[in-house]
Amino acid sequence: MFRPLVIVFAFVSIAYPFGARAELALPSRVIISVRDQKLMLLENGAKVATYPVSTSKFGLGDGWGRMTTPLGFLQVAQKIGDHAPTGAVFHNRRFTGEILLPNAPGRDPIITRIIWLRGLEASNVHAFNRCIYIHGTPQEKTIGRPASYGCIRMKSSDVTALYSQLPLGALIQIVPNRLPKVAAAPARPASQPGQPATETVISSTGAEKSATTPGRKSAPVPLVVSSGRGA
Repeated sequence: MFRPLVIVFAFVSIAYPFGARAELALPSRVIISVRDQKLMLLENGAKVATYPVSTSKFGLGDGWGRMTTPLGFLQVAQKIGDHAPTGAVFHNRRFTGEILLPNAPGRDPIITRIIWLRGLEASNVHAFNRCIYIHGTPQEKTIGRPASYGCIRMKSSDVTALYSQLPLGALIQIVPNRLPKVAAAPARPASQPGQPATETVISSTGAEKSATTPGRKSAPVPLVVSSGRGA
């Protein structure tokens, strides 16, 4: 019963040797529940935050040509958008210079941050090449129900917070069932500014307050030289 997990962690060790193992040793991990449409961030086995998300409206799976969300263990392979503003539009993982407000009419690009996932199991081995991301969406009114084209969508404020707490190599588990019951993390010392004091539960109905004018342009900032698409 434990053999699949042993294989997963063996693969992680092989894929991220030497210096990268220091990041893999960090305790942050994520569980995403398709049934709850929620993402839970764990640290040292305790719950740090819970965010509403949106998985694929086409169901579950990892087949080529299908816009489905894969299940199982994955890991953070790349992080894109460190210095991008809230609402920054990405095309082929490059910031275009356009910035969108939440729920901009007729627009549904990838925005704000991209957390690119790599599958660790046979059931999700195509995730990286299928460009399965955790990313921001301007269509925040759809968060909390399946609405994506395979990726995990989040509100801009939520994906920014998650992005800052997940190292490269962090484990991501996508499950079909409900989130497990996990105790909240204890309050952090006051000497650690910028980190949440207690476990945070984010509502799917809150409006994004820091977004800028729809269609506004700023100087494009190339963040990654690569191609592909996700949703």
